[in-house]
Amino acid sequence: MPEVNELQRGAGVVASSAVGIALGLSPLPFYTLGVFAPHLAHEFGWPMAQIMAGLSIMTIMVVLMGPVAGWLADRHGVRRVTLTSLVLFSLAVMTFGLQNGDIRVYWLTWGLAATVGVGTLPATWTRAINVWFEARKGLALGLALTGTGIAGMLLPGYTHWAIDRFGWRGAYVALALLPLLIALPLSIRYFRATPGERVDAQRDVPPPSVGLSFKEAIRDWRFWFIGLAFLPISFAIGGPIPNMKTILSTHGLADAEILSVLPLIGLFVIVGRLAGGWLVDRIWAPLVAAILLSIPTLLQLVLLRDRITVGNAVVLLGGLGLAAGMEYDLLAFLTARYFGTASYSTIYGALYSFFAIGAGFASMIYAHIYDLSHTFDRILMFGSVGMACGALMLLGLGRYRYALAHGVRR
Repeated sequence: MPEVNELQRGAGVVASSAVGIALGLSPLPFYTLGVFAPHLAHEFGWPMAQIMAGLSIMTIMVVLMGPVAGWLADRHGVRRVTLTSLVLFSLAVMTFGLQNGDIRVYWLTWGLAATVGVGTLPATWTRAINVWFEARKGLALGLALTGTGIAGMLLPGYTHWAIDRFGWRGAYVALALLPLLIALPLSIRYFRATPGERVDAQRDVPPPSVGLSFKEAIRDWRFWFIGLAFLPISFAIGGPIPNMKTILSTHGLADAEILSVLPLIGLFVIVGRLAGGWLVDRIWAPLVAAILLSIPTLLQLVLLRDRITVGNAVVLLGGLGLAAGMEYDLLAFLTARYFGTASYSTIYGALYSFFAIGAGFASMIYAHIYDLSHTFDRILMFGSVGMACGALMLLGLGRYRYALAHGVRR
């Protein structure tokens, strides 16, 4: 079958993309900062708020530099951009171990890591996926983006182990070696911008693709419609997850119970990636999003109770995990279907900025609301209703523009 041949042919690019995404700028700092933060606070006396501000600085730089990385990938080749960015990002992460106690140096390090690491964001990796795959585009994107879920499951434990063995400074080096020693060799061997691409860098630039230019895309109402829809979606996903331990404790769960269920969210993210990818290959993607992204709104009604059970917590984490598992690949899929692949990385990078703004500041806003009111209930309901509204907005996008093969629904 053509679909099977497509998956077999593109297995290498999917696998290398999954590892590259897992060890790139998006998940690696997000899932490890919470492990490093107590050690930095103890070493330098920095307040937690100043330490966590690193994620906000990263968000700002992603918004500024994400479209630039996408433009470079479209113009000079996605393979060249990802390989270069992996090396520079690894070196930048190592510099976190050189902190001298000046918080401004720490913040500048975050800015440096984000600037050189934007080429490891999903905008670059998924460009190749969208060129390689047509009939199973959604599933291939879901498989590649499971890297974020795998990172969420493995990186915190690895970081704990490295700190215990080498100290927090040495742990930053151990963390930085992962993209350099694992993602980079796999990408050199298997990551190609197009099927049949030669290994030499001179053939990295893909042939002309079908689709809108970036200028044409930003003049299209669908661009702004998708971006504005993803603001509340990303806010509702990015706010609760980093604060989930506190959320569950305020509703009566003991620390041991919380620690037993929190790792499940990484598993649910992976399930969401795969299930969402499989579904959008068969059903109109905005409809899939409207249903699956509205589920957390209903599930968070359980938090209106003063006390919840471990079972309630698992169901809640399941809904959030499924939603979190859809966001990256849904955005990538919609970008390809409505704008094509000619300027895919530039357009995706710009749309990713909307997502980054929503998710990047959400955890801080959720925590601030909790400090004022000593409850997350109102902000959780506000966020979940906003997510449902954003998902329903996507129903207005209409038929796909670029669905050209294998009977994919237009």
